[in-house]
Amino acid sequence: MRGCFHPGLPACGVLLVLLSELLPDALSDIIPIDECGTRPVVDEIATGSRIIGGHDAQLGAWPWQVSLQIYHFGVGYVHVCGGSLINHNSVLTAAHCVKRGDPGFWNAVIGMHHLYRYQTHTRKSRVRAIIIHANYDQATFKNDVALFKLIDSIKFNEYIQPVCLPNGPLTITNETPCYISGWGNTVEKGRLRDVLQEAQVDVFPSVLCNRIDWYAGTVTKDMFCAGAESGGIDSCQGDSGGPLMCYFPDATKYYLVGITSFGLGCGRPKLPGIYTRTAHYRTWINSHIFLFDRAIDRSISHALILWTLVVSLA
Repeated sequence: MRGCFHPGLPACGVLLVLLSELLPDALSDIIPIDECGTRPVVDEIATGSRIIGGHDAQLGAWPWQVSLQIYHFGVGYVHVCGGSLINHNSVLTAAHCVKRGDPGFWNAVIGMHHLYRYQTHTRKSRVRAIIIHANYDQATFKNDVALFKLIDSIKFNEYIQPVCLPNGPLTITNETPCYISGWGNTVEKGRLRDVLQEAQVDVFPSVLCNRIDWYAGTVTKDMFCAGAESGGIDSCQGDSGGPLMCYFPDATKYYLVGITSFGLGCGRPKLPGIYTRTAHYRTWINSHIFLFDRAIDRSISHALILWTLVVSLA
């Protein structure tokens, strides 16, 4: 066998160039700051009625919405949870979604409207790694946050965009429009919806969420509750891990304020859905994306160097 730089083997040189070009694609961009939270194909403010109590979302309404799907033998990939695209290869979701932690069983589908009808702009990727918060407590749902790192680098288009992440607490008033989306059940103990659903929700102060006739003190500072006080508007099974996003007119962007976490039943009065407060995990998100991507960077660089040495010395 001859070395890769042997003049009689031009294909080896081409192969080395191709391998080198793979390196940038293996890395994600940093979390977008300016180019995020926009909906190119729809109005800036969601329209329609206020998931349970919601309605079909417009095609392209939530371009960061992800369907996380797990493989079942004899069936194929099945939707389990939602997620939010936050950069080219990172999806933010809920830790409790990951009952099977082997990334090889998972697919992430982005730019999807109907669960069983892919559009030309729909993209899917296998999952490289799943990072669950080390202090996630499955009994209390504390630190209910996880990152899915994708094998593919997802290119943004009109139907696929990252959502903005808050750098700190955002001021949400009664005038702030906030929404949830997902393919989950539209009635308690119901079935998944084929078409992506959306609903407008009210975000409640913690003091109200923790009233004795509400959640009686179980909502921690890392969580908040949202929905409708009278019930009837809520996330449900199958929506977990998906986004709660709010529109801020001054920034003309949507921010991922919460991650769908848990609740008692679906759509019950004074028992709205509970969401992981995204702003409290920005440092965790940044550090794990940085560390993981740098590790991938180094491993690919080392593999390229080793491969080059082996073929050049052969």
